[in-house]
Amino acid sequence: MGPFEAALRARRDRGGKCLVPYLTGGLGSWTAQLRAAAASGADAVEVGIPFSDPVMDGPVIQQASELALRAGATPPAILDELGGADLGVPSAVMTYANLVDRAGWRRFASSLSSAGVAAAILPDIPLEETGPWCAAADEAGVETVLLAAPTAPDERLERIVQRSRGFVYAVGLLGVTGERDHLAASATRIAARLKAVTDLPVLVGVGISTPEQAAEVCEVADGVVVGSALVRQVLEADTPEGSVEVVAEVVSSFRRALDAG
Repeated sequence: MGPFEAALRARRDRGGKCLVPYLTGGLGSWTAQLRAAAASGADAVEVGIPFSDPVMDGPVIQQASELALRAGATPPAILDELGGADLGVPSAVMTYANLVDRAGWRRFASSLSSAGVAAAILPDIPLEETGPWCAAADEAGVETVLLAAPTAPDERLERIVQRSRGFVYAVGLLGVTGERDHLAASATRIAARLKAVTDLPVLVGVGISTPEQAAEVCEVADGVVVGSALVRQVLEADTPEGSVEVVAEVVSSFRRALDAG
């Protein structure tokens, strides 16, 4: 068991629900934002390494990625900063296969390990093509988190959870990341289906927009990944210091809702 999974299981074993905020690497005061998230109750954090064609991401995270790229963000620079960030909680990176393939599977996995990154999420690699990456990640001690779509048949879900490490990322709805007015019924359904076939922590992401929605889906799921709802408020902050305060406030509000639920 790696440190990412261990942190989530520790929360679950105490009867709690897990909270993993997503923030865009290389955007403004992003390492200070990560520390604020950790201090405000996050069990772990997810860091997006910007890519020019982020097929899973909606407008908010696309905008954040574009701004980070314009500011000169690169995977090596982000990992270098992340390695010295001293967050106090485990981190995962989320990025796309082109960046990893360009660096080389083993080299990229090794760079994650050297930066102290516990896990990786590569959403555009189908389960059937994960072999080379998973081998490199396993060798480097990096937990490979796989996504489970709400349309996946039961047999496929069983194969996904067998290969996933850290946690299983239950995709709450069809479509790209982004905020929604209501929690999709598919979010609780996919969480329940995954809980029936694995003891790995099951976290729901995509479409988790408010603390109330997080508490609702966690009546079934073990926790949530919160991305667009947080990144949008970071983008709207007037100053770097303000963005850090926003992260603390938003993460604290989700933590309170999960703890109350």
